[in-house]
Amino acid sequence: MNYRHAYHAGNFADVVKHAVLARIVEYLKRKEKPFRVIDTHAGIGFYDLASEEAGKTGEWRDGIGKVTGTKLGPEAQALLAPYLDAVRAVNDAEDLAHYPGSPLIVRHLLRRQDRLTAIELHPRDAASLKARFEGDIQTRVIELDGWLALGGHLPPKEKRGLVLVDPPFEEGGEFQRLVDGLVRAHRRWPGGIYALWYPIKDRRAVAAFHAALSEAGIPRVLDIAFDIRPAASVPRLDGSGMVVVNPPFTLEAELKVLLPELHRLLALEPGSKWSLRWLAGEKADA
Repeated sequence: MNYRHAYHAGNFADVVKHAVLARIVEYLKRKEKPFRVIDTHAGIGFYDLASEEAGKTGEWRDGIGKVTGTKLGPEAQALLAPYLDAVRAVNDAEDLAHYPGSPLIVRHLLRRQDRLTAIELHPRDAASLKARFEGDIQTRVIELDGWLALGGHLPPKEKRGLVLVDPPFEEGGEFQRLVDGLVRAHRRWPGGIYALWYPIKDRRAVAAFHAALSEAGIPRVLDIAFDIRPAASVPRLDGSGMVVVNPPFTLEAELKVLLPELHRLLALEPGSKWSLRWLAGEKADA
């Protein structure tokens, strides 16, 4: 499948992915020591919801459009606040005209001592990202194949932080590349936090991906799955997931508050579900 960010900015998958991202960054801020976030497939970082690409799908209306227009329970609202603050920061007043990609969300949440490395392969997208962060000494934009960052760019000099891997799934074999890249990265930096996004479309491919991660020898692997409709006979984008390696100890409990509330808003069909599952470590499923 082709999952270019511009067509899907602000959809249900972005909401869940970016809510998880914000919770991890907020956890890292609990200590004064600096940290670095490495975004391996950063995109352009900023999306116009009135653009031709976003207009072709209109997916944001069933994603961030529902979340910003609805009151959640107080605990969930508090947990979602850092993410929603980053969304408001790129919009005027209460109008929802733009959506921040992961680089802008992370940058909004960083403290003065923290750093962001945003990596993008497509030359035009990388140029756009460089222009957006021009003069920002806390952000480094690199035009590079993001998969290569899982080798030579680890560990960061801060020795604390997060690696976000959010590939567009434009080519076959991306699930295996996720597993291979993670194993390689974890060898170089076993103490880092890793967050890997994936689409839930080909259920067999997702199951094989989970099995490979369970057998990879990485000690702590938490899987977050979020369906908006049950599986159909024909493959379609029914949901999305994130695998988090070395998740903050607070994350599982926070998501048990957030995910039911988000699912209530974003699910499109009865019979869909969300889940949290340990693939390795903690109480891993057999």
